Amino acid sequence: MTTVNPQFISTANEIPGHRLTRNLGVVRGLVVRSRSVIGSIGASLQTIFGGNITLYTELCERAREDAFNLMVEHAGQRGANAIVAMRYDANEVGPGITEVLAYGTAVVVETIPR
Repeated sequence: MTTVNPQFISTANEIPGHRLTRNLGVVRGLVVRSRSVIGSIGASLQTIFGGNITLYTELCERAREDAFNLMVEHAGQRGANAIVAMRYDANEVGPGITEVLAYGTAVVVETIPR
């Protein structure tokens, strides 16, 4: 298993200063989360006052981070040192249940000599 350098994860199709030497295919990280009853009540109270609903913001951020980390792990298992064309997607799969998907293309890159 190799390690993916966080600097080599991009939404672009290339890594500046590097050339793609191998395409290892699509990698993904998938997380499915639900809101707890207590969290839903707390968030409902926050909606009364308006503004940023921090309980949901934290839940969403945690889900994205977990999905991202799973994607990076999947890429490392494939032997990648970079991920290009990285994206997020989210869907509601049921009432209060959300799926977050991080995906991209696992690649091997090498530095272009100057």
